[in-house]
Amino acid sequence: MPVEFLTDEQAAKYAAYAGAPSRTELEPFFFLDDADRALIEPKRRAHNRLGFAVQMTTVRFLGVFLDDPTDVPAEAVNYLAEQLGVADRSALKAYGERENTRLDHVRELRRVLEYTEFAESEAELRAWVDARAWTTGEGPKALFDAAAGWLRERRVLPPGVTTLARLVAAVREAANQRLWDTLYGLLSAGQRAVLDSLLTVPPGARVSELDRLRRGPVRISGPQMKWALERAEEIAAFGMGEVDVSAMPPRRLAELSRYGVDGKASLLKRHGDSRRLATLLATAVYLTSRAVDDALDLLEVLISTKLLARAERETAKEKLKTLPRVERASAKLAAAFQIVFDSTSEQVDTDTGEITPPEVETLETLEAMWERIEQVVPRHELAAAIAALFELTPPLDSDADEAWRTQLVTRFGTVRPFLKLLVTVVDFGATPEGLPVLKALKSLPDLMGRKKVGPAEIDTGLVTGSWRRLVLSAPHLEPGTVDWKAYAFCVLEQVHRMLRSKQVFAKNSSKWGDPRAKLLDGEAWEQAKPTVLASLNLPAEAGEHLAARAALLDGTYREVAARVPANSQIVFDDDGRLHFAALEPEPEPASLRQLREAVEAMLPRVDLPEALLEVFSWTDADQAFTSVTGGEARLKDLHVTIAALLVAHSCNVGYTPVIGAADALKYGRLSHVDQTYLRLATYRAANARLIDCQAAIPLAQAWGGGLVASVDGMRFVVPVPSVYARPNPKYFGRRGGATWLNMINDQAAGLGGKVVAGTPRDSLYVLDVLYDRDGGKRPEMIVTDTASYSDIVFGLLTLAGFAYAPQLADLPDQKMWRIDRTADYGAFQDAARGRVDLARIERHWEDILRIIGSIHTGAVRAYDVIRMLSRDGRPTPLGDAIAHYGRIAKTLHILRLADEPGYRRQIKSQANLQEGRHSLARKIFHGRHGQLYQRYQDGMEDQIGALGLVLNALVLFNTRYMDAAVKQLRADGFDVRDEDVARLSPFVRHHINMLGRYSFQLPDLPGGLRPLRDPDAAEEA
Repeated sequence: MPVEFLTDEQAAKYAAYAGAPSRTELEPFFFLDDADRALIEPKRRAHNRLGFAVQMTTVRFLGVFLDDPTDVPAEAVNYLAEQLGVADRSALKAYGERENTRLDHVRELRRVLEYTEFAESEAELRAWVDARAWTTGEGPKALFDAAAGWLRERRVLPPGVTTLARLVAAVREAANQRLWDTLYGLLSAGQRAVLDSLLTVPPGARVSELDRLRRGPVRISGPQMKWALERAEEIAAFGMGEVDVSAMPPRRLAELSRYGVDGKASLLKRHGDSRRLATLLATAVYLTSRAVDDALDLLEVLISTKLLARAERETAKEKLKTLPRVERASAKLAAAFQIVFDSTSEQVDTDTGEITPPEVETLETLEAMWERIEQVVPRHELAAAIAALFELTPPLDSDADEAWRTQLVTRFGTVRPFLKLLVTVVDFGATPEGLPVLKALKSLPDLMGRKKVGPAEIDTGLVTGSWRRLVLSAPHLEPGTVDWKAYAFCVLEQVHRMLRSKQVFAKNSSKWGDPRAKLLDGEAWEQAKPTVLASLNLPAEAGEHLAARAALLDGTYREVAARVPANSQIVFDDDGRLHFAALEPEPEPASLRQLREAVEAMLPRVDLPEALLEVFSWTDADQAFTSVTGGEARLKDLHVTIAALLVAHSCNVGYTPVIGAADALKYGRLSHVDQTYLRLATYRAANARLIDCQAAIPLAQAWGGGLVASVDGMRFVVPVPSVYARPNPKYFGRRGGATWLNMINDQAAGLGGKVVAGTPRDSLYVLDVLYDRDGGKRPEMIVTDTASYSDIVFGLLTLAGFAYAPQLADLPDQKMWRIDRTADYGAFQDAARGRVDLARIERHWEDILRIIGSIHTGAVRAYDVIRMLSRDGRPTPLGDAIAHYGRIAKTLHILRLADEPGYRRQIKSQANLQEGRHSLARKIFHGRHGQLYQRYQDGMEDQIGALGLVLNALVLFNTRYMDAAVKQLRADGFDVRDEDVARLSPFVRHHINMLGRYSFQLPDLPGGLRPLRDPDAAEEA
């Protein structure tokens, strides 16, 4: 019988061995140190020593003493026997024959290891579970596992499975009810009525008010921008943003708001008052800032794509249309002027050096020169050419932007509908540099529609470049007036730029808010500082640390320079710039090709859903898919439905191919589970289990230690209207698109990712992806492509404790940096032409620590910080100090590239590994031409989250079967070399069916795996 929320299988695994411990579990729990041996050695006879060791390590691993101490996996017994020198592993059977011996040993271990009874710690456990449930909102299964871990860590003998399950369920329910009651108590009677009205469907409408308001803008247009601001204004008018929910755990509020945003209004109505209104309050608070985020997202893409970019495109088209006239007029003027030039200049005979005076001096009159000109170009045509050039070309004092800015002003109708709303709905703030622009923005509504606006009514200091002519001196202006439409665009262009650099920000927005306000400061920074510095191994004072970095750079320069004469991989050109020889591909020996063919031929053929169901059976990853309502799953064969939905989303084929006759595969069931169980948080939780399982496989360990990772982008065309897609003709053609920045370690496991609009520089997001990984070890070395490179990013990653290793395609143009101006670095003397200013770093060291500490603790996104540290493409003083710090690491990286071909090859191999993953991802995501049909960012993240999870599941499936195949081949006498095993790829796919209708039947697997195919039979077939 199931124990409440636990299945029979889950209950059976409690305080018991669930299969053999992995190697990574044997070493920390079953290794016998000197203290362990001191307890074991006095025991007489081998079976007593082995039995005592089994009991001791079992309680350390499971937290419980087994009634039958011989019921232990053979792998654990063998590992212990080998350490104790017990040759006969079967001696353990004799240990169970005398009950008193076992009980004596249990009492001794309880005393020595200081184990306590559950009753003595029950109150403490309840408090701990309550605190965890209050802050995290985890499901009952996750809390149950965490509670079992708590008991094991504190050496508390666990109660029965039913007792612990009921304790967890009761405490969790009480914590949830307390959260709902607390939020409910914050609301007045009027606010409760307002929130309840969101669940009603107005007369004549098809959806509830909540459904209407939680849908963000899609199309990119002026009217849509006005609608987005009106939506933000309407949501803000509820006043829920003023309710003080700061005492509530942010994660719980986010969980409740996600339920309110994704759940059906009819489902919300069924809950009791406290839960219903608590959910609606969290949802309204979230939507208050999210609606402003959506509006500013739309404003950013509207200005950049529909206004600025379109004006530039249309100007370019106009230039192309007028180009033939300009060319003809220019040719006529050039021909005429050539005659004037020849007639008025001295002529030099290049052979004799004889100088002839200007011809015009020998002509009777200038009329004779005109006669010569008119023989080439008639005078009236020359006058027309001059007039044409005045008409078609900008004035001499204009700049390159005047043409498209003139075109931009004609599109004022696009911004007119929303300008007044923009400054009233969005609560803008600014840095001192951004204040003049913000003041000008707020003044625009007062200028609109007026016939005459004087220069004194605008900020002429903002009107620079070609805007001066357009605003102050346009031909149609009356004397003493300005073109307020041109001024509006002048201001909007600067607002757009400053929003991106965070010099102008929105106080009532989450995404577009002020990152400076989120940085740790004052007491918060002083409290976090010791932990941050210890975690990142950074000193509070920079002096000794920078001296050590300087000594490292100087020593590395000298060591590498000394080896240059023997290094055939690098050359220096005449300008002293560094060049690398092409990296030759590693040859593939015949033994590798034979091993690869044999292993791939042995892999079992499966349908994609079968592979997912099998991976679920190994990892329980399906248990990570908890209900958005927070309740327990009450659906039979839920794992089958989840597998079907993962196939539908990851293959981009929709429900139709996975719908079947079984209840778990019917449309209604699929739709309900999709809305209730599948979301980014559950994808990530499931992914963490797959990553851990992958890391424990010996074959994955042969590929790497999990400490090297790469971050790269995979592009998706988004053919539907979306604010969260951006144009890029190179990748998306005439459509918009999005990029999935994903991270993979050297064990081929995807550690996480992030969906971003368009194709932004990867460098803006690398740190956020690293800090937001789903699971696995924290990588130490990070590989990226050249697009992720910048000196500031080098500095931030180095400060965060990562070894940054970008590929540098433009290496000869890279400046190398030194600290000692007088040092002689041999062949690198000319290449090392930049100088790192240590004094500048030291002056800003406290702020540098506060920046990296804020990123490390999650107080602020690295994306916002990097934007904040640069203005108009130039770093701020603080950004420049971080860049100088990064240049030390950058130069060390270049020197290592020059000195170690193996380092270059490691970077290339990791980049190739990521390309292999992307290739498999393309094969999986084959439906609808591989295009992403999601309008909203949440939908994009959810679908790409499904793709990432399926990728990891297939990699795990392949790795485990390839590991079994390698073991089988070795047992059969096949020539299996370790260096060849390390070059096998888990991204093979010929044996997995991803097309058509699928099988969801998982066969019985007595040994845990399907039988491998016979490679010889496969070749014959």
